[in-house]
Amino acid sequence: MGIKERHERDREAVRRAILDAARDLFIAEGFRQVSIRKIAERIEYSPAAIYGYFASKDDIFFALAEEGFRLLGDPGSDEGTRWLADRAPLDRLRAIFRRLYEFSEEHPQYFALMFLERSVPRISREYERFAFAREMKRHLIEEVERCVATGALPEGTRPHVAIRIVTAAVLGIAAMRLSDRLAPAEDAKTLACDAIEVALAGLKTGVRLQSTGNWDCPPVTPADLETS
Repeated sequence: MGIKERHERDREAVRRAILDAARDLFIAEGFRQVSIRKIAERIEYSPAAIYGYFASKDDIFFALAEEGFRLLGDPGSDEGTRWLADRAPLDRLRAIFRRLYEFSEEHPQYFALMFLERSVPRISREYERFAFAREMKRHLIEEVERCVATGALPEGTRPHVAIRIVTAAVLGIAAMRLSDRLAPAEDAKTLACDAIEVALAGLKTGVRLQSTGNWDCPPVTPADLETS
């Protein structure tokens, strides 16, 4: 291994340590209580050294959220669509939303940061800059359109609104579980699956929806892909 490769490996190891420390502190104390100084103490580095990797605490947590989206997976990729290939259109939609709930159980700290945390300014301000988030929305829109085209959902179903409705159902159950708002005997995963079914059943009836769903995904640029 050459000097350059060793240097890059060492930098990546320190960057990984910074992110792991920030994630652990986030879980234990919450975003507002985490500081660059605490992260530095956790990995036995100086605060000045941390700034050699990240310009601010916000940037550290933005990088963690990007990691979370990678863990959730890009459903538009070859790997992400392979497990959906043989399913009927509505079953594909069910599977994607069930995967979202399962992610909240497998990686609760990332899920909370990506979907529930409101105190990280950069995540709130620049959410649409996550290439994975935008690609996920695009893929879901395509799946809903496929359901409409095959008759699984009625004509006139607004994909953006449909996605919001089912996503809200899944996020709601996940948030209730993470905040211990469910009864001890309740099975959160089963409840999430039921919520998905009820939301889809409502959409299948062709119920008149008042929401317009006028939100757009800005195009993914090469610069976004380089940083995601």
